[in-house]
Amino acid sequence: MNAGNPLKKRLKEGKAVVNAWLAIPSGFSAETMAQCGWDSVTVDMQHGVQDYHSMVACFQAMDKYPVTPLVRVPWNEPGIVGKVLDGGAWGIICPMVNNVAEAKALVSYALYPPKGKRSNGPIRAGAYGSATPYQATANDEVLVIPMIETQEAIDNIDAILDVPGISGIYVGPSDLGLSLGLVPKLDRDEPQVLAIYDKLAAAVKKRGQFAGIHNATASYAAKMIGKGFQFVTIANDSGLMAMAARAAVAQTRKEAGAVADK
Repeated sequence: MNAGNPLKKRLKEGKAVVNAWLAIPSGFSAETMAQCGWDSVTVDMQHGVQDYHSMVACFQAMDKYPVTPLVRVPWNEPGIVGKVLDGGAWGIICPMVNNVAEAKALVSYALYPPKGKRSNGPIRAGAYGSATPYQATANDEVLVIPMIETQEAIDNIDAILDVPGISGIYVGPSDLGLSLGLVPKLDRDEPQVLAIYDKLAAAVKKRGQFAGIHNATASYAAKMIGKGFQFVTIANDSGLMAMAARAAVAQTRKEAGAVADK
């Protein structure tokens, strides 16, 4: 854990990051996903069925692969933020950060003093005490990524990005749609939403930060990279599994003919 954050290096180089999303609480499925070419893999503790123990199991299963482990925490509170960082996460994606106060709180939970209030005890990230450089470098290496999911957050985007310690942002299109009175979905095409995406991409670019977004499909993710988003997630493990399974079943029935019809 002490070699630095390779994802942060990739982002600084201007490269796009293709991120996986783990909803399934299994080290086996995490290991399978980790060898598929992703740059980073995020354990979803908010809407997935992951808990802390399954997160650690996923991290352990992925350790031998060149992916950077991240976590979406359930909420903006200090206990879970510090605990997942102690468990080995190189970055925190935090839902529903809507204003400066909430952004400052998130930073304080993720960073050690004097920049924050994180408690010492990196049980997997680094050994206890002073036998590791982890504590000395963590503040510079950990990515702190608030989710932008509401009109309030959009209105406050400049102030949120100006909070010291914020690395970038992550757009949640479904909740953003709900906030705007639209149906919740991922790959959005409404002009008002696309204009918001342009605004967010411009805001981070001006500051040397990055914008991330959750996508349903690879083609939309590529489109978002072209739009200025540097960090793109494609669906999640359970969704990709279901998509591939449906396609395989449908292809078999189609090519086999009437005998295989449902």
